[in-house]
Amino acid sequence: MKPEFLFVPGCVCVGLNAVSKKQLLQEMADMAVSCGAAANLKGRDVVSAVMERERLGSTGVGYGVAIPHARLEGLDKVRAVFARLETPLEYDSIDDRPVDLVALLLAPANAGGDHLKALAQISRLLRREDMRARLRSAPNSESLHLLLTEDRSVSVA
Repeated sequence: MKPEFLFVPGCVCVGLNAVSKKQLLQEMADMAVSCGAAANLKGRDVVSAVMERERLGSTGVGYGVAIPHARLEGLDKVRAVFARLETPLEYDSIDDRPVDLVALLLAPANAGGDHLKALAQISRLLRREDMRARLRSAPNSESLHLLLTEDRSVSVA
């Protein structure tokens, strides 16, 4: 899946404020619903699915990055929502660092391989130190979206 189809315009946010992991996931779920990434769903259903996945283990992958994800009935495409937080947030990450870059990945219940490919693609992108630095210094949502979608050096799994 190409990044420009994964991260659609309007599904990227700079300066998101949240004081807890649950509030962060609620804000991102609401954004997914309003920007069309999860248009057929309710925010609470998205949060419930993501929290269920979080119970299996934290999706805080280190370096200030979290990639919460879930498969949901009612979706027809794999989509992602991205937020840069105003203030880093405790997230139970594997390196115990707070997160400030969060990519919420949502996939249809039957997505299987497409879900895993998109997760691997986002992980490769956010694992790069130079990309994390550019995402942290981007001045606005449009710049973030361009960084997430125009980086052609990341190949699909």
